[in-house]
Amino acid sequence: MNFERSTTITLALMVLSIISITSIQHDAFAWNDGMKISATALEGSDSISVSGQTKSQNTDITFTVLSPNRNVVSINQLTPDTNGDFATEFKVPMWKENGFYTITAQQSLQSNSIYEVSVNVQVIDGKTTKTDVNESTIGVTEWYAPETPIKTGLVIREANAIAGSNIIAIGGTTDSENTITMKVIAPNGNIVVIDQFAPSLDSKGDFLKEITTGGPLWNQDGDYTIVAQQGDDPLYKYSITVGIKDGVVIPEFGAIAVMILAVSIISIIAVSAKSRLSIMPKY
Repeated sequence: MNFERSTTITLALMVLSIISITSIQHDAFAWNDGMKISATALEGSDSISVSGQTKSQNTDITFTVLSPNRNVVSINQLTPDTNGDFATEFKVPMWKENGFYTITAQQSLQSNSIYEVSVNVQVIDGKTTKTDVNESTIGVTEWYAPETPIKTGLVIREANAIAGSNIIAIGGTTDSENTITMKVIAPNGNIVVIDQFAPSLDSKGDFLKEITTGGPLWNQDGDYTIVAQQGDDPLYKYSITVGIKDGVVIPEFGAIAVMILAVSIISIIAVSAKSRLSIMPKY
């Protein structure tokens, strides 16, 4: 009798284990079903309504709004209900730039993005145009195993400016789409500029940002430190210095420029020597 009872208990545990594994697999792969969002607004309204549905109720949804020049103008986060439904609203009077704004809804699991859907809405003079747009990834059956990306981090490659100019073009690369915080620190340690922007990444991960110098905050002569940062990871923080005098950029000669200058001088000397020999009278 004890053997039969033990066998019955063992079979019951096996059945429960199979059910549990099936449930876990269902939860693990259910999120591949996708997400859909809709954005609606009346003509001349001061708000845009966004609603949708997701097949994953386990993670929050992050909304990011980018202006036509790719600056972040709004960020919001919410939790879908038990059915996966969600809704939110954006006020647009502070969206000063005319054009199409991109609203992106994203769900992430650790560092992997499981869903990302975007819609474009038009704003003119702080008011909406008539809007009714929809985007969906529900029904997409393609599946791929998430891979751990290799981080290359953020690097400022160059800070270019014409000698005497008050505009510095900051160029760099990053493998992250997160917002970049850029600040400029004066020689005395004071912050003279702080700005945030979303990198408009090309296929190589390049980004470009212009900084305008001049004004009372730039009255110190010396080296100013430009710091670009994404989040708290040290891999995504980089700094570079530029010389400023009287509010404009001090020209600098890098190694390549010095080499080009040296080659040019040598070439001029060689040509001059050859020309002198060719015009000497023959006896």
